Amino acid sequence: MIIKNINISILAVIFISILILFLAFVSMLGKNIFYGEGQSLEESMEWQSEHYDTSFYNGLQKEEFTVKSYDSYVLHGEILKNPTPSSKYVIISHGHYDTRYGSLKYASIYLSLGYNCIIYDLRGHGANRRTFCSYSVREGKDLAGLVHYFQEKLGRNAEIGLHGESLGAATTIASLKDVQNVSFAVADCGFSDIENVLEEIWRYSHIPTAIGPVMNQYAKLSFGIPISAMRPIDSLAKNQVPILFIHGEADQYILPANSERMYEATKGKRDLLLVPKAGHAESVFVNKSLYTEKLKDFLSSLAS
Repeated sequence: MIIKNINISILAVIFISILILFLAFVSMLGKNIFYGEGQSLEESMEWQSEHYDTSFYNGLQKEEFTVKSYDSYVLHGEILKNPTPSSKYVIISHGHYDTRYGSLKYASIYLSLGYNCIIYDLRGHGANRRTFCSYSVREGKDLAGLVHYFQEKLGRNAEIGLHGESLGAATTIASLKDVQNVSFAVADCGFSDIENVLEEIWRYSHIPTAIGPVMNQYAKLSFGIPISAMRPIDSLAKNQVPILFIHGEADQYILPANSERMYEATKGKRDLLLVPKAGHAESVFVNKSLYTEKLKDFLSSLAS
């Protein structure tokens, strides 16, 4: 009897130890997924300047702004005014861990096409208060709020379009659930749902994909938003805003199939550019001339 009780005690200790280790792993994984370590504004600008010419930014007339989102969360950003007065604007949403300055690579193109550029820090990034990433759920509502704010600020004669990279692309697509009165949207290397991206990361990291339901529940309990709800593609069921999807063919982080699925899902005018040899968020670097020409053609087609 004594030996039996000792064995039961040992098993209980082993079970509890394994459970504690598992919960610690889930907590660590959750923090990595939903928080992570983003760049400061200074770090972001330094990275951009090391990879392409950002000198045009210094000569622009700028207007900084703050906007309260639907839940009173404050977003920071700035308007980059085109040297030639224009009523055309594009709101550019950057990628995960980056800041508004990550949008400058696209701003240079839009400025050349006669647009004013509105760049801002996504929720939890840049100058904004730190908070968890909801992978397009709250971010999409933030962007919809920015659209409404600038439509009121700029007046009915202003034309507003959207452009996003990676998380910013998912944010752009998600915002279309709440705003349909924008001229166009460009989604560069966005995800249709974050689940498939996480599953690819887990496979690559040799983490069993069976962890998915556990992390889904973790997100629901921690933030009130399950991973299964982080699906920008669901915003396209009734969409009529013209969308240009762009994706690097060699993207191993967010697979091109994500853009292809969203291309098929949208109900409005659509186009798709797959850039050969481009990895994640590299399309504009790998072939800027192709990128620019496709964007120009897409925007011109909306005017015809």
